[in-house]
Amino acid sequence: MNGKRMASGTGRRTFLKQIAGGTGVVVSQALLSPQKILGANNRVRLGLIGAGDRGTEIFKVALRCPNTEAVAAADVYRHRLDAIKRVAPRLKCYTDFRHLLDDKTIDAVLIATPQHQHALNFVPAIQAGKDVYQEKTMAFSPDHARKMRRAYESSGRVVQVGVQSTSGPGFAEARRLATRERMGVITLIHAHHYRNAPYGGWKRHIPADCDPQHVDWSAFQGEAKRHEFSSERVINWRFYWDYSGGNVFENMVHQVGFWYKVLDLPIPLQVTMTGGNFLSPRMEPPDTMDVSMRLENMLFTWSSAFGNHHYGETDDVVGGTKGTLLRNQEGEVRYVPEGKGATAEDEQAKASSGGTAGYGDAAETRAHMQNFMDCVRSRKQPNCHFEIGFRSAIVCQMAVASYRRDRTVRWDGSREEIV
Repeated sequence: MNGKRMASGTGRRTFLKQIAGGTGVVVSQALLSPQKILGANNRVRLGLIGAGDRGTEIFKVALRCPNTEAVAAADVYRHRLDAIKRVAPRLKCYTDFRHLLDDKTIDAVLIATPQHQHALNFVPAIQAGKDVYQEKTMAFSPDHARKMRRAYESSGRVVQVGVQSTSGPGFAEARRLATRERMGVITLIHAHHYRNAPYGGWKRHIPADCDPQHVDWSAFQGEAKRHEFSSERVINWRFYWDYSGGNVFENMVHQVGFWYKVLDLPIPLQVTMTGGNFLSPRMEPPDTMDVSMRLENMLFTWSSAFGNHHYGETDDVVGGTKGTLLRNQEGEVRYVPEGKGATAEDEQAKASSGGTAGYGDAAETRAHMQNFMDCVRSRKQPNCHFEIGFRSAIVCQMAVASYRRDRTVRWDGSREEIV
């Protein structure tokens, strides 16, 4: 395996303190220009930070986009680096992602680390002059979101947040149908996400070599509360509040991000979340929950459970005084006028879209990644741009804060804090 020695603990702590304090490192010269010169034939050279299941999946999708090249990957767990080299055998591999960022030939990075590490990867990546595909939920806390925005502003970097439905045909259809003429005044959104799988299907087998010799435990923990080494925490990090926002951060963010982009919604005035963990005792976040998000003129609710799949993983209802938008698990969107069934216009729209062609997570992910690559070249704003990532992250943070504080929380816009 190619790679460099891990940075010393002192060096890493100093680096993390710099990020935490907002001082960061000297901004790369690349930031002074809104466009870097890409490789030969406009090729986009890629690095991956976080080579777990999702990182490997999106890396493969990225490499299927025309004129892209795999350059390097970084992960705190050496086993994953061995595995990712099977995707791209000539890949340079590092246990310290900063060595990847030192490579000036890399144009863009895909970040798919656990949620608590996102800002720690994103800020230095932007400062190193890289365009970023950032997996959701974009930011783990309001503090992280603010630091990410400070790094992003005036950087000239392209940032795509991984809410892939904003690149699917369902988004275009929702935007076309969500007009005041069709919908009237929209006052409610009801969204559901249901699975019949303990632990949400997230429980992972722990490999025998997941040990302190093969994992940079200090780097994994980042700014989180310190613990003795735990292979369970490394592999099943979604089970712990230290690293995860549970299904709110995993899946509510997708539905929030979609409708926030369609309707250009602001951060809620207040959020209330209640629930419990009834089937997944080893997991700290709840497996059954209801979230109520109060906006100025709208109520957005989201419910989720891991003990029943009646509603499926996407069942959204947007209610207006003149009509209703329905979005299903395949990502299809249709319009129903008040007091009527499906209209001829609705059926014609479904027929013209080609049925389910282009719908579904895999197709949307391909379209989303291609949109990112196109924007790396054109320097245009991608489909799920930074602001949508920021707002949807704050919404999710408010929900988790409400659950953990056992009360309704509010957003203080002047201080940009959850209170």
